Amino acid sequence: MRRFVRGAMALASVAMCAPAMVAAQAKPVVAVLYFDNNSIGKDAADYAGVGKGMAELMTNDLLANQNLTVVERERVQALMVEQNLTRQGSIDPQTAIRLGKIIGAQYMIYGSFMSDGKGQVVLTGKTVNVETSVISNPVRINTRGDDVLGMIAQFTAKMTSEMKIPALRVGQAGGPATSPPGQPAASPAAPAQHAEHTPAQPAAAKPASAKPTQVAAAKARKMDMKTAMLYSKALEEEDAGNKSKAVELYRQVDVKFPDYAPVQKKIKSLSNG
Repeated sequence: MRRFVRGAMALASVAMCAPAMVAAQAKPVVAVLYFDNNSIGKDAADYAGVGKGMAELMTNDLLANQNLTVVERERVQALMVEQNLTRQGSIDPQTAIRLGKIIGAQYMIYGSFMSDGKGQVVLTGKTVNVETSVISNPVRINTRGDDVLGMIAQFTAKMTSEMKIPALRVGQAGGPATSPPGQPAASPAAPAQHAEHTPAQPAAAKPASAKPTQVAAAKARKMDMKTAMLYSKALEEEDAGNKSKAVELYRQVDVKFPDYAPVQKKIKSLSNG
């Protein structure tokens, strides 16, 4: 009898802990798409590749947020190339939703930036819920272009403080796709890789704010727009498979903006690759 009672109590304890464990593991899956260049003035075309750099810097910042699961930019890049969506102006809400379903994200961040040619930069963005198509969390940052990381830090801090987004049920965002969150869904031409998931209820909605991010921590030094453009060119070379050129550009960024961990990580990875 005592053995039965002890067993029943143990099962009850596990049952009570299980919802909390599921809730703790259920984090919203977020992906950042490339930002459109809406710059004006005679140098507007010079900012053509900066949207990719903005997305990378924002992704780096969000990766430090323990309340979110963030899809790495390299996965987003591969998907956009596959879907032929790398050109300017390719992303609208419906496209963002379609990409989110393929890549296994629940929420997509997208937007645009504009340089007025006189030193002022405006960064705007929003999120779209892949399941409900609801657009929310609009953010607009208007600042000078001499502190791009500071602008990104403001953007992500404001967006995540207002991002009261619960994790969706497993499989809810991606429809029938069974790939793990943040992983691209299997191509129709390839057999699907089925992953086992424990059914989970949505976690309670709460602000996605977290500890100070690496971008905010790096704010003691300012990354100006020219350095951000150099960083964006390095990303372009990396995506094109030109490792040596990418490393050369990343080293130039490192000289202008030292101690930025993501740049040093890329230099090491590409140099050893």
